[in-house]
Amino acid sequence: MTVLRSLVLFALAALAEIGGAWLVWQGWREQRGLWWIAAGVVALGCYGFVATFQPDANFGRILAAYGGVFVAGSLGWAMVVDGFRPDRWDLVGAALCLLGVAVIMYAPRGAPA
Repeated sequence: MTVLRSLVLFALAALAEIGGAWLVWQGWREQRGLWWIAAGVVALGCYGFVATFQPDANFGRILAAYGGVFVAGSLGWAMVVDGFRPDRWDLVGAALCLLGVAVIMYAPRGAPA
């Protein structure tokens, strides 16, 4: 159950961060206005809190692993929201990042030395 909770939290963090960054991008680069930017800032703030609910207490480990989730999530967001078509190397890179997430977060660890 702890792994499932962790995966859900990573997905929520990705949604908040990528969605927030996209909203800021839309507000500024696509000139949709300050409300879009404000919504993006709120979403980015939510991302900052979501990570604190991860079961692992090590900030560095959480943030490092989340980096891989962010890479894969960004490609997924771009496909769904912006119609981006990743090539095979995008997909290979994202898969490698997710493998890194699995190793960092879920590899069996012995007692500290």
